[in-house]
Amino acid sequence: MASDRYFDDFRAGERFESAGLTITESAIIDFALQWDPQPFHIDAEYARTAGDFGGLIASGLHTISATHRLWFADRIFGACAIASPGFDEVRFVRPVRPGDTLRVVTELLELRPSASKPDRGVVKMRHTTLNRRDEVVLTIDARVLLRRRPAAA
Repeated sequence: MASDRYFDDFRAGERFESAGLTITESAIIDFALQWDPQPFHIDAEYARTAGDFGGLIASGLHTISATHRLWFADRIFGACAIASPGFDEVRFVRPVRPGDTLRVVTELLELRPSASKPDRGVVKMRHTTLNRRDEVVLTIDARVLLRRRPAAA
């Protein structure tokens, strides 16, 4: 569902919940082989017998990527996103395991019009990623630059 909302249409405290995405063992291994090839991400036997997590787990980078995908799938900022200046805080709360279905709850924490560029504003938001048991696996505080609603002609 693409949104035609602009910065001026959002309010602090608004919450959005994504659909789910199931993380498979093969997805964990494939991602890790390319981006984070540590043994507890790529070798199920090692992870089960010698790893510290009692089995295979997804890379934190994979969890961030899945969170990003789930948030953007609904295109809440579809009409107005410019760019993100970055994350303020990332916390890996618990591991993501094969078969976990992740979903993201996003809350808009703060909206501030730009003092130097009146055509935009900055939103601070918190993504909370949950697993199939509704346990928090990841939190990210992020900032995004959004376009303000164009003036009527």
